[in-house]
Amino acid sequence: MAKDMSLKRKETGAIGEKLAADYLRKHGYKIIQRNFRCREGEIDIIAQKSDCLVFVEVRTKRNTAFGTPEESVTFLKRAKLISLADAYLQAYDRQPLSWRIDVVAVELTPDNRISRLEHIENAVS
Repeated sequence: MAKDMSLKRKETGAIGEKLAADYLRKHGYKIIQRNFRCREGEIDIIAQKSDCLVFVEVRTKRNTAFGTPEESVTFLKRAKLISLADAYLQAYDRQPLSWRIDVVAVELTPDNRISRLEHIENAVS
């Protein structure tokens, strides 16, 4: 049962990340990298819009009984995202004019359609 739940959660996350990337592209973002991994963890999407590098955390849920997707970005998760952004900037020696961390919150229907997608710019500072 636990293995099945974790597989389902991974699948839900992958669907949400694809929907988020599609949304960002439609809104003028260039996707630079998906699923950047390093010692500190993983950044779901790294994109660029104009001169701004955007680190995107995608949170996807099928059920909001325990809160919305964006509510699941805790204080500890925000600190980790800042650390991940720093690690990326150092690893790639990239010094963009500006950068920020956004959250894309995705809620799915049982048949994997979007019931809500919200892009929150500068969600973490």
